[in-house]
Formats: sequence, C-alpha cells, structure tokens
Amino acid sequence: MKYLRGFLVAAAFALLAWGLTEFAASHVALVDMIYPYISRLIQDFLAGWTADAAYCLWQVLAIVLVVAFIASIVVMIVLKWNVFQWLGWVLSVVCLLWCAHTGIYGLNQYSSPLSEDIRLTVEPDITTTDLINATTYFRDKANESALNVPRNASGRVDTGTFEEAAALGGDGFQRLVYEKNLAVFAGSTVPVKQLGWADMYTSMGISGMTMPLTGEAAVNPQIPTVSLPFTICHEMAHRMCIAPERDANLAAFLASTANSDPAYQYSGYFMAFRYCYNALASMSTSTAAAAANRIYEGMNDALRGDIEHYRAYLLSVQDADASKLASSVNDAYIQASGDSSGVRSYGEVTDLLISWYLQEIYLPEHEDEVTEDKFDPLDKEDVFTEEVMGG
Repeated sequence: MKYLRGFLVAAAFALLAWGLTEFAASHVALVDMIYPYISRLIQDFLAGWTADAAYCLWQVLAIVLVVAFIASIVVMIVLKWNVFQWLGWVLSVVCLLWCAHTGIYGLNQYSSPLSEDIRLTVEPDITTTDLINATTYFRDKANESALNVPRNASGRVDTGTFEEAAALGGDGFQRLVYEKNLAVFAGSTVPVKQLGWADMYTSMGISGMTMPLTGEAAVNPQIPTVSLPFTICHEMAHRMCIAPERDANLAAFLASTANSDPAYQYSGYFMAFRYCYNALASMSTSTAAAAANRIYEGMNDALRGDIEHYRAYLLSVQDADASKLASSVNDAYIQASGDSSGVRSYGEVTDLLISWYLQEIYLPEHEDEVTEDKFDPLDKEDVFTEEVMGG
C-alpha cells in the first residue's frame, strides 16, 4: 500500500482539478459572478509580491524543481528506493502544481468573453467586404501612426530600453478604466519582466509568457520593437485574468491604441493590420486577392519596412522543430484549460477586431445613411383612420 501513496495523492489533486473545471463548465454564470474577481485579487497580490525581483522568479523555481528531480533520481538509486513509489510522488508534485494553477487562474477560461465585458457586439456573419474595409482602416491608421514614432539609425521603431517600454504599459489600461469605464481592465499594471533564456524562447517562436503561480508577466526582449508594446499589453491582459488568447489580443489592441505613447499606438494598429491582412490574404477568392494586393500597395514605406522586418524576423530566428514542439505543448495547454480552439485562438481575434471596427468606426460614420421615416400628417398612408383602429 505504501507504494501507492504517491499515486493516490496525485489522483486526489487530479480529481480536484477535474472537478473544478467540470463545475465551472456547467455553472458558467455562477463562476463568472465570483471567480474572476477573486482570481484577479490573487494575481494583483502575487504581482506586487514578485515585482521587486528583476528576474522571473518562476524560472528560478523551475530550475529548483529540475535540480530536485535529478537529485531525487540519484537518491533513489543510492538508497535503492522503489522506482514505482518514486514515480508516484513525482506525479503527485505535477498534479499539485496543475491543481493550484486551475484553482487560482485556470477557471478564467470559463468566464464570459471580453466582448461582453466591453459591450462589443460580435457580428455572427462577417462578410469579405467587412474584412476588406476593416483591413483598409487598420492599414490607414498604421500608415498614419508609423510616421509619428521615433526610429533608430536602422529605421526600426525605437521604444527605448525594455524597462522604459514596460513602464508605459499600464497607461492604456488605466485610460480604458477611468475614461471608458471598462472595469474589466482594472488589474495589476506592474511592469512586465524580461523573459529569461530568451534565445531558447525565440527559437520556439514564443514572444511572452505569464505565470499565474507567481503573478509574473514576462515578454521576450528579442522580438521586434514594433510588436513589443502590443506584446507587453497582451501579457498584462493575461495577468488581469483575461485568459483566452483571442481576448488577450483584443485587450492588447485596445490598451495599445488607448496609450498616450505613439509607439504603443502604432504597435496596436500594426498588429491589428497584420491579423486582418493575413486573414484576407489567406482567402482564395479573386475579390480577396485583388483587395489584398490593393491594400498592400497602399502601405507607406515606413509601414512596409516594419512589415518586412517582422516577417524576416519570424523566418530567420525560429527553429522548425523547436517551434513545432512549443506549438504542440501550447496547444495542449490551451485545450486542457478549457479552450477547444487551442493555438488557433490567437488568430480568432480577427473576428473581434472586425466587429470592433464595424461598431466603433463604420456605423458611427454611416449613421446619416440610415434615415428614420418621419410621420407626415398630409400622407394618407400615415394617418390611422377610425376604421383602421377598429373604432
């Protein structure tokens, strides 16, 4: 029986995590009323507690766990422990960490979507014309803002040091809270940290990570500076318990473009344009292809240079095998957390961006095209007679 104790502990933690997710999936309204607020308070506390460390504490803890794992193997061999018993206790530690993650953060996947919190109506039937119009709008905004950002001698966006860029990240979220009255963004604005072991994460195509167990949001410092502000906001959104990737991307767009810093504004429009343009370019119709070519030709030199630099970065630094492995692990993690879309959820922000464009830009600009029929007492068709009224 003593050889099974580790497995029993592991099973208890695994069942608890499973039970929490099943409860959340079947009681979404109840979970949404309470859980996000508690989870956000926990993240705020942890972020404040770990903020003084310039490095990511979770990476230090990861090293400690790896060393402890190797040491346990050595001890097991020297003391001739039972391998089956050792494996049970190793599994129990893994299940404990997953259960803790689920309890303090993971159930945010079952909260209401961000679109509901910001009163955004997501269009169910988005047309090619909608996509073309939205892509054109984001291109024009990116064209405009590309000319307002400081650049270095190589023509790349200059965001200053990583720490300087990170310190500005909370401005957009605070504006959304206090000027737009969007309480969903009232989370921790502690600056994000640099992601350690950047070379390894770059080869995997990872631009940032958020660790709920320590409340740390971290960004890869090697990514192109044009996307750095957007990525900072993306990871901050995760720490604010906006868990789905599509929602974190939408939050990053809103916070970036609301920021008073020109580099943040440009980064938000740049990434929104990329998402929409890639969606348009992936369509096989002649209409979409012609529109994609027309929109591409309409980019100014500054925007086109940043697009080409970003594309070259993605092609040059990523290791195919490492990226595939990281994508598979991330896909499994996202699905295990409750989002069946997996890594596809990153690109699903396109529908949200188009819906935002239609609601916030297109409809207000075309209000005068929707004319309300006014009552004309001289028009007999407008006059209700006693006979019509049943008198």
